[in-house]
Amino acid sequence: MTLKSTMIGLLCGVAVLWAANAFAAADPSAEPALYSEKGDKTCLKCHDEAPYNSVMHTKHGVAQDPRPPAANHGCESCPGPSAAHASARPPKGEKRPLPAIVFSGPGASSSEARSEVCLTCHKNSARMKWNGSQHASNEVGCNNCHTVHADKDPILSKATEPEKCFSCHSQQRADSFQYSHHPVREGKVSCSDCHNTHGSAGPKLVKAVSINATCYACHADKRGPYLFEHQPVRENCDNCHNPHGSPQAAMLTERQPYLCSSCHSAASNQSGGWFGGKGSLPGGHTQTNYMNNRSCLNCHSNIHGSNSPAGEAFLR
Repeated sequence: MTLKSTMIGLLCGVAVLWAANAFAAADPSAEPALYSEKGDKTCLKCHDEAPYNSVMHTKHGVAQDPRPPAANHGCESCPGPSAAHASARPPKGEKRPLPAIVFSGPGASSSEARSEVCLTCHKNSARMKWNGSQHASNEVGCNNCHTVHADKDPILSKATEPEKCFSCHSQQRADSFQYSHHPVREGKVSCSDCHNTHGSAGPKLVKAVSINATCYACHADKRGPYLFEHQPVRENCDNCHNPHGSPQAAMLTERQPYLCSSCHSAASNQSGGWFGGKGSLPGGHTQTNYMNNRSCLNCHSNIHGSNSPAGEAFLR
């Protein structure tokens, strides 16, 4: 056993004791809560089937490691001391007293209390921004997404993670069925490849400090720097793309040439465009090309930026 693992075990032990006494601290006159004398054996007398006993097959159930619950107070490491709950014999029709922290059901504790139990051990760099994040602010607790007792937590698998996210994010679920989409449903990309669901310094919980920086992690060829930069591209990829799915090619928010015309028209600026009159294209063939559904990208193919000396118009 290394010094590092010993120190981590001690810190987790302190965290467990803190959680155990949190309820008593709220009422100084209350007697200290007690743990079950026989530990897990007491809990498993009633909770002896899946999904409760499945936790023994996870990292939380490894007693040889000093860090997980199994090496501390077992089943009571998370809900707190539960001797009163386990030993109570209430009259018929009445319920047993609940542990300090209840993770599900009608008497569930607040999302903040439930998450605080998990964060006593799991508050590393990836979860340091949880407090104040969009999920925490909307009363989402850790166990709303994570299934601790499962042999394999579904949200930790690329194949099953999206369905968990889609249970709340219905619009993104609908977009994933569009003709053009990231291969999320195919199991090649997951929501957490782009989003840090535990909190982020960027918008919309993206993993980097901006949407563009997140996109560049995969689309490095669009990063630049370019001699000639396309302003809306450099500002935000979402100006032209819907990353969750679109009925248009390349996940564009609108079909060509209408997308370009939303900026490049006589009504919005002096650059010309599909709605800018016959001078929009050499030879005055604007209407013919428009009726034939021609795309601006046929000529302006380097639309993300160009390093060509003649690339001011992003021509190929």
